[in-house]
Amino acid sequence: MLVEGKWNESWQPVQAADADGRFLRQASVFRNWITSDGAPGTTGAGGFAAVAGRYHLYVALICPWASRTLMVRQFKGLTDAISVSVVEPSLTEFGWRFGDYPGAGADEINGVEYLHEVYTLADSGYTGRVTVPVLWDKQRRTVVSNESADIIRMFNTAFGELADTAVDLRPAVLEAEIDAVNEDLYGSLNNGVYRAGFASSQMAYEEAVEAVFAVLDRMEERLADGRAYLLGDQLTESDIRLFVTTVRFDAAYHGVFKCNLRKLADYPKLSAHLQRMLDQPGIRQTVNMDHIKQGYYAIKALNPNGIVPCGPELPFTI
Repeated sequence: MLVEGKWNESWQPVQAADADGRFLRQASVFRNWITSDGAPGTTGAGGFAAVAGRYHLYVALICPWASRTLMVRQFKGLTDAISVSVVEPSLTEFGWRFGDYPGAGADEINGVEYLHEVYTLADSGYTGRVTVPVLWDKQRRTVVSNESADIIRMFNTAFGELADTAVDLRPAVLEAEIDAVNEDLYGSLNNGVYRAGFASSQMAYEEAVEAVFAVLDRMEERLADGRAYLLGDQLTESDIRLFVTTVRFDAAYHGVFKCNLRKLADYPKLSAHLQRMLDQPGIRQTVNMDHIKQGYYAIKALNPNGIVPCGPELPFTI
């Protein structure tokens, strides 16, 4: 992490823990919003108008939070309006690095080697963790946001005719149900797998694993009536939130995070939902199984020898 703009080389993957060993995720710091006219959004400052070519997205393909921003960028037809840089899959002692690993690349916007340098370009005295995704403003040379939940909603609504207006991932009529499903998914599944993987007590681990599989059971039951997506026949942001965890489940979370009561492959409805999402135009290119496995199994605190498993056979066609 950065402390007053200086990189702390004693980086650790566990952000914080409570007295009982539960993993605690730290909050994002940059919370500005792009809006159609540059007016202030829900949080943060104004001045970030929706303009094609002005914004740049920094992502890691290992990361589910970053991957959902890539997915919404695809769904909303913003690939030409918002450029992207991809970091290498394995965290170094200096955090996320730009480089020549297949599927990654250099930072052609700011020309830095490490993502933490992008943070200090925005705030020379920044203290906090350096996470992906990062939405960068080329014009003002600062970070708009590093909160994926905000970024996907900006992409969904802020860009008007620059985006595909036929796609709405958060229709007003479904907002309350979307929020309820999102809340269930986030605490127990999206963040739940991390709570299991980074638990520092047996109690905290078992508590997290029980919650992970309870919500998988609930989502399987939700899909059991034959609906295509979590809220019916319309794909919403809730489906994206589910997908970014399920697509990583058997390849990473089942193994390195010890979420091994069952595999995703043991859930026929969830597996079909995963395949349905992968079949959406442009979504396969947001998934890189090599990055996912290389990244998660490179976490030395969980896998000190860095050995990456050959399997498993994946329950879908990638």
